[in-house]
Amino acid sequence: MVGDSMTEKLGNSDEIRAYLKKDYPNKTFEILNYGFGSTNILSVQERLQKETFYGRSFRPILDIAFDLILIESFGHNPLSQFPLDTGLKKQTEALDKIVATIKKVNPKAKIVFVATISPNKRRYGEGQVDLNFEQRIRWAEERIAYIKNHIEYAKTHQIPLINIYEKSLNSDGDGNLDYISKDDFIHPSPNGVYLISEEIAKFIAKQELVH
Repeated sequence: MVGDSMTEKLGNSDEIRAYLKKDYPNKTFEILNYGFGSTNILSVQERLQKETFYGRSFRPILDIAFDLILIESFGHNPLSQFPLDTGLKKQTEALDKIVATIKKVNPKAKIVFVATISPNKRRYGEGQVDLNFEQRIRWAEERIAYIKNHIEYAKTHQIPLINIYEKSLNSDGDGNLDYISKDDFIHPSPNGVYLISEEIAKFIAKQELVH
C-alpha cells in the first residue's frame, strides 16, 4: 500500500487482515504499508526505485515480488505550490510514470487505485490548522479536486478503483464526520479506518485479485 498519512493510519493492517480472513480463511497475507505522512504523489517514484526512510528504512518497492499494489490518491497532500490546473497536470504525469514503471518492472502485478476518505468542507483541519471558514472550504475543495483527478485517471486508464471517497460522503455530499478524526478533522477516525479496511478487503475478494 502506497500513500500519505491516510494510508499510514492503517498501521500494520490488522483490520484489513481480519476482513480478508472472512473470504480467505486458509490464506496468510503479507501487507506492506508504505504510507508516509506529509508526502505527495511526486514522492512515489522514489519509493518505487530507491531505499527510503520514514521512521525506519524501507526497501525499494520494486525490489519486492508483490502481487498487488494499492496506490492511494494523496489528495490530502495536494501540490499547492502550483496553480490547481498545473498541479493536477503534474499529478497525472506522475501517475503516468508510476504506472509505466510498475508495469515494466513487475508486469504480472495488479495495480489498484484507492480514493481515500473525503474531507469535510466546513471543518477541515479544525484544531490543527488556523483557517477561517472560507479558507477551510478552499482547502477541502483543493484536496477533493486531487482525489477526483485520481478517480478519473483510474477510469480513463481502466485501472481498478476502490472508491472510498464516494462511500465516505454524507447525504449533503460532504465528508461524513463519522469517518473523520475529531482530533484534527483530517485523518480517518477509528470508524474511518474500519471503512477503508473493509472496502479494500471486499474489493480484493469481489474482483478475485488474490488466488
